[in-house]
Amino acid sequence: MAEKLRHYRDFWPYYLREHARPATRSIHFIGTACGLALLAAAGLTGNAWLILPAVVSGYAFAWLAHLLVEKNRPATFTYPVWSLISDFRMFFLWLAGRLGPELRKAGVTQAD
Repeated sequence: MAEKLRHYRDFWPYYLREHARPATRSIHFIGTACGLALLAAAGLTGNAWLILPAVVSGYAFAWLAHLLVEKNRPATFTYPVWSLISDFRMFFLWLAGRLGPELRKAGVTQAD
């Protein structure tokens, strides 16, 4: 991508194309689920130390997926806030069974 994106509406399809392989998305979802579970545990137990592994697990799984599966540079490095928002958006759309149409709109052919 040569030019920096200026609007989130343009970033979202780009983000989905950067997650074209189902294995990449699956590994992302594992990291997101672990991160959310750790954050919930931190809230329930009052143990603030669980926040650090929550953040690390979310990013570690995602970055490994990009390195080993997708073989691209994580969008987090260029668009940290939009990337975080999009990670949760992708995760919750997947949970709701509504990710496939979004992937197809973005031009991702491996929507399963």
